[in-house]
Amino acid sequence: MRMKTLLSTAVFAFALSAGVASAQDYPSKPLNYIIPFNAGGESDVAARFQQPYLEEAAGQNVVIQYISGAGGAQAWSQLNGMEADGYTMMGSNLPHIILQPMAQDVGYKTEDITNVYFFQYTPDALLVPADSDFKTLEDFVNYAKENPGAATVAGSATNSANHVAATKLNELAGIQTTYIPFSGTSPSMTALLGGQVQGAFSYSTAALNQGDQVRVLAVAAEERLPALPDTPTFKELGYDMVGGAYRGVAVPSGTPEDVRTKLSDLLGEVNANPEFKKKMEDAGFVVISVPYSEVPAFMEERKAQYDSVAKIMGIETSSN
Repeated sequence: MRMKTLLSTAVFAFALSAGVASAQDYPSKPLNYIIPFNAGGESDVAARFQQPYLEEAAGQNVVIQYISGAGGAQAWSQLNGMEADGYTMMGSNLPHIILQPMAQDVGYKTEDITNVYFFQYTPDALLVPADSDFKTLEDFVNYAKENPGAATVAGSATNSANHVAATKLNELAGIQTTYIPFSGTSPSMTALLGGQVQGAFSYSTAALNQGDQVRVLAVAAEERLPALPDTPTFKELGYDMVGGAYRGVAVPSGTPEDVRTKLSDLLGEVNANPEFKKKMEDAGFVVISVPYSEVPAFMEERKAQYDSVAKIMGIETSSN
């Protein structure tokens, strides 16, 4: 009996020490980084920027893969069924993971997504064609006030960051515009440049990609972007709008706490790299650093922001 007890104790101690060693050695093999959208979008571009710096910090290869569909929900609904050992990580986007479950059954709830780090956002930007009569944001707002509902604004998807921005501007400026959702940034830009709409809410990255084909009336950032130094912020024009698509990294819910923290630390190391930060800023991204310990407060703050416009967008906040 004593021998059996000693043997059981030894086995338990070995298992415990093996688990600790595993966490201490993390990562000891390649990391799989799943992007919940198609290749070529902002989520993919940002991950590609991260990749070499994360490989350097982790001492392991980072393999980028894609599971697209349903505005990211196809991937997020599968996340918790994946291996929870810290070697599977997935891109996480706001407001998507808050507004999608509010609006309908998408196969996951906001609380199902275990975010370990938020590292950047692309500010919303109001764009018009370069030859538009709207030279300033004031021109656009005045037209919308004088012609309720006549100003058409394209955007990427319903219940997206662009949709939130259009709704927020309507609320703050006391105007009524008509938001027209498209399946993504590219088709919304095609509609704008083709004269199908008068304006478009897109992202700072898209504004840079379009170059001199568009005029950017304002960006929803705290301060002017290095890549768009001549474009005013909504705040400096009197509208308290700061936001866009926030992007981070999530892991399956069964991932051990210490591994979550270690991955968060590695991502923080990448964000602290001046070379990485410059690449991101030159492309129109705004680098932020929200480590694992600060994610709950950050999520509550963002949720409060989205709740304030959700009902105007036709979403019942109590459903989440």
